[in-house]
Amino acid sequence: MSNTATVPATASADPWADPETSSSMAVKALIPLLITFILGTLCLQGFNLVFTQVGADVGAPAQASLITAIPGIVLGIVCFIYGSLGDFVSLKKLVVVGLITLFIGSIFGFVANFFFAANLWTVIIARVLQTAGEQVAGSAFLVVASKYLKPSLKVIFFGLFTAGYQLSASIGVFAAGILSSIAWQYLFLIPSVTIVFLPLLLKNLPDKQGNGEKVDWLGFTIFGVATAFLTLFFSYMAWWMLFVAIALFAVFAVYITKAAKPFVTPDFFKNKRWLCAISLILVFYFTNYFISPMFNAIGTTIYGMTTTQVSLHIVFAFLVAAAFGICSGGIVGKIGIQRALPIAGTLMAVGFIASGLAVNSGFVVLTLCACFFYAGCGLMYSPVVTTVLGTLSADESGRGVGMNDLAMNVSPSIGIALFSSLMGSQAFSGFSVIGASGAAASYSNILILAGCAPILGLIVFFAFRKKIYTEK
Repeated sequence: MSNTATVPATASADPWADPETSSSMAVKALIPLLITFILGTLCLQGFNLVFTQVGADVGAPAQASLITAIPGIVLGIVCFIYGSLGDFVSLKKLVVVGLITLFIGSIFGFVANFFFAANLWTVIIARVLQTAGEQVAGSAFLVVASKYLKPSLKVIFFGLFTAGYQLSASIGVFAAGILSSIAWQYLFLIPSVTIVFLPLLLKNLPDKQGNGEKVDWLGFTIFGVATAFLTLFFSYMAWWMLFVAIALFAVFAVYITKAAKPFVTPDFFKNKRWLCAISLILVFYFTNYFISPMFNAIGTTIYGMTTTQVSLHIVFAFLVAAAFGICSGGIVGKIGIQRALPIAGTLMAVGFIASGLAVNSGFVVLTLCACFFYAGCGLMYSPVVTTVLGTLSADESGRGVGMNDLAMNVSPSIGIALFSSLMGSQAFSGFSVIGASGAAASYSNILILAGCAPILGLIVFFAFRKKIYTEK
């Protein structure tokens, strides 16, 4: 009798309640999430490479950067929402909504732009839906990893995450280069197959409802809209958008002090260690979306290459990033976060500045320079995410992941909007430190300017290092 009495209790036990069991279950959930994230990011990086061509094909070359900038804004917002909701609602529900949205965006984008006249806004709407949907896998991955994995596995899986991102970027660039000569509309279909992973993810993801508190949708909305207007300002340089953003952030600041249960409290933003750490992401990732379209412009404008030829070169840089991402867990484990992070930042700065000095030295040399930048990107993710999340308590991990993702996507969205306008206007073509002229001079100076971002990141790191890594 006693044996039969214990069976239902064991069967109904929550496997996520035991640390050892939850870590094992987390690994089973993380693999399909990573594959889903890779396929979604593949599409994103493909459009990052060919957005200028797409803009020309739809008759809106001057607004082409919006194909990347607006989905980038949405990506930052949904990253923040998905990650933060991990503290409140079931990850299973988030995954269902996200993957269905991704599938709808993929089919709509292909059908609307392949069988009907391609239009800038049908491209943007489809990319927004895809972006909003695909990020559910990335955010769920980070929430599961930060909440349920054993500490010894966290750095490893953060490394695998950035390796997956860079691997998908390399495949995306390669696919975009090939499909650009056939029909870029096929890029939309690549992540549609992720819908087949839904049953497997539902089986392995935790069904916990977070802390049981009511979701603060009003707070999410105010913060999300404010962020959207801030990023749009840098795309359109319309000052009224900046004023609206500032006003909404002010409303949000007042709101979280008055609301009964805001999704984030004022104390969250009073955490000086977190503020110092998140500033590293804002600076280091500012130019993250920029190098692919810049190299595409250099290849086509200066060297007369096709986008396909450019992609065949850049793909090696992404593979280097994937390799460094895979090894980042071991590297961090061996030399420590405080050494790995500045090494990564130095590689990023060297990649940009060397590229600026080598604009006229041949595209193979430029590709080698890009390898330095992407090696830094591959190495950067694991130590910087571990650093930021290490400044927060366990019950704030979801919101920490959300804020990280928001910073990692909105900052480079602003960056690509600013640098794309500089590229298009040939603003720095009148002088050159390498003796170039015209477009070559402009591209050289812009790349050197972009190299200042990771240098600033290194300055911030060394200025705040003691504060960030000192416990309260």
